[in-house]
Amino acid sequence: MFCKAALVSVALALLATASPVVQTPGTSIELGERSTLTRADGTFDHEKAILHNVKTHNKYQKSLRNLVANKGSLPEGWEIKDFRTVPESVQKRATGSEPLTDEEDDEEWAGNISIGTPGQTFLVDFDTGSSDLWVPSSSCTSSTCKSKNKYTASSSSTSSKKSGSFSIEYGDGSTVSGPVYTNSVTVAGLTAKNQYFSPVTTLSSSFSGDPIDGILGLAYPAISNLGQEPFFNTLIDQGTVSEGVFGFKLASSGSTLFLGGTDTSKYTGSIEYHSIDQSTGFWQATGAKSVAGSKTPNTNFETIIDSGTTIMYGPPSAVKTFYAAIPGSAVYDSSQGYYSYPCNSPPTVGFSWGGKTWPVTSANFNLGTTEDGSSQCVGALAGQDLGLGNSVWLLGDSFMKNVYTAFSFDQNAVGFATLA
Repeated sequence: MFCKAALVSVALALLATASPVVQTPGTSIELGERSTLTRADGTFDHEKAILHNVKTHNKYQKSLRNLVANKGSLPEGWEIKDFRTVPESVQKRATGSEPLTDEEDDEEWAGNISIGTPGQTFLVDFDTGSSDLWVPSSSCTSSTCKSKNKYTASSSSTSSKKSGSFSIEYGDGSTVSGPVYTNSVTVAGLTAKNQYFSPVTTLSSSFSGDPIDGILGLAYPAISNLGQEPFFNTLIDQGTVSEGVFGFKLASSGSTLFLGGTDTSKYTGSIEYHSIDQSTGFWQATGAKSVAGSKTPNTNFETIIDSGTTIMYGPPSAVKTFYAAIPGSAVYDSSQGYYSYPCNSPPTVGFSWGGKTWPVTSANFNLGTTEDGSSQCVGALAGQDLGLGNSVWLLGDSFMKNVYTAFSFDQNAVGFATLA
């Protein structure tokens, strides 16, 4: 059963009527609350963090394989690596355990979508770090599917099966895989016709305790496993939205995804836009620098902005340099790239892309104490080699919760604004 926090409501904007193509100036979707890697007692959930590291690594390795398949090559310094598996010691304790089935510790920003005619409803994770839509099929053979909403092709008059197949490998050794279909997909009243997606027939046990049914990717077509236009790009191509822009507010309450522009009620001032590296398929802003107190430990790196990742990651050597600028910091888990710092003197952390410095609050940087009663807290920036080279960082929700984030296909840029 889904937790109350995962249930969403839809606020529809008035549709424009002056154009021969019906467009909307923007549509807002309320998103469920999301926690991070901190237990209820305030300690760092080490096992869950390891699982998240494996999931993130494999997600990006699959995207790199898609990038090669679609574009023929990787950017210089990027590397295809083996998929990781969950360490046996963690897997034994985690399988079927309460931490993985606790829906209040889910790791997605979820909202309802509808597929087909008549519509079939699914709860999906809106993910700016991937580009495909998948949901469970009524033909799913995995036990994980029993608790999910499932797509029945025969119940939709607009369903059409296509050639090819869809597959993603996860850290537990299982996969999400299935056939390829097209159908109408509706999010908050905006419908993409003939949208490619996969109703998966096998579903990884990684999703067994997860309230979501599937994932809706919002990145560029270059990293699509399906090799097709993602949902929002289809809306743009079909003239359904008046702007090729969407915006996120992620917070402990009032989280929203706004399609077809930005929700000016959620931020103050103007949006500071920065160009992205268009060769990668990710929302990858260039020319970043890190801030730790009065120091700038890292400069001139690129940052992928990913709503589907809980924390922040950087190349191991760069993250080591970052924490060296924080007094009292120490290595917590060298194999997973986690560091700790004194809880009573949290660092002032932020990032800049040539404009203002966008801070990460102490609350969002703190993943909890290393153990009960400890004076050391684990930081929300970890050092991991994700195959993205030595100058690309990954900024997930630990960063996005501090700003209003806009993603513009019109400008090929990502922007930040101060939360209202």
